[in-house]
Amino acid sequence: MLTSQRKQLILEALKRDGQVIAKTLSTEFDVSEDTVRRDLRELAAEGQLQRVHGGALPASPAAVDFAGRERIESASKAAIGRAAAGMIAHGQIAFIDGGTTAVQLARHLPRDLRATIVTHSPSIAVELAEHTELEIIMIGGRLFRHSMVNVGAAAIEALSHIRADFYFMGVTGVHPQAGLSTGDMEEAYVKRALAEHAAETVVLASAEKLNAASAYKIADVSAASTIVVERTTPEALTVPFEALGITILRA
Repeated sequence: MLTSQRKQLILEALKRDGQVIAKTLSTEFDVSEDTVRRDLRELAAEGQLQRVHGGALPASPAAVDFAGRERIESASKAAIGRAAAGMIAHGQIAFIDGGTTAVQLARHLPRDLRATIVTHSPSIAVELAEHTELEIIMIGGRLFRHSMVNVGAAAIEALSHIRADFYFMGVTGVHPQAGLSTGDMEEAYVKRALAEHAAETVVLASAEKLNAASAYKIADVSAASTIVVERTTPEALTVPFEALGITILRA
């Protein structure tokens, strides 16, 4: 069997089963595990999958930069943002993450909402500048341009003094076993700290992020109390999370 044929079969198995095991593939293809691991390394380098111990998971496609993601059709993101915005009540404190779906959340907050929004995203702060009833707290740090958020020790130190009712988290991967993940290590640290200082973490996840993984783990999926998804998301993608006791909110 040619290398290209093996790689295509690996990708088909990932799409069908949601994961592949190197040992199983070596038996199926009648090649060594070293050969399979080389195939997986090359596919990972192409962004086709995410390697994990013993095999691989689907790679998150959410890897384009912030400006690129803003140009992507946003009807589903707007619906997710609208549903998440409705969760914030008067008098509450909410952390809002960066990202284009989080921007949609900010756009759907009622103008008369009296609450405190804490964010490390300049985009979110600017979006809410004219919401005069909101108290806006900006968390500083080094600007990570890919996601337009502030990261680093300064950001973690600043948010450590705040306790929020909600944290609305953006991710690039949500997987029952691999957990919540993103593509940058420093961003993962900040997201983890935000989750630890919120009573509830709500994950904003379009369908392509479900059952996918990125390189840097934020937390186990159980850190999320709710996952907000598109209304049309197949039940097969959400059932594993519901089985773990996580609420699925369809937008």
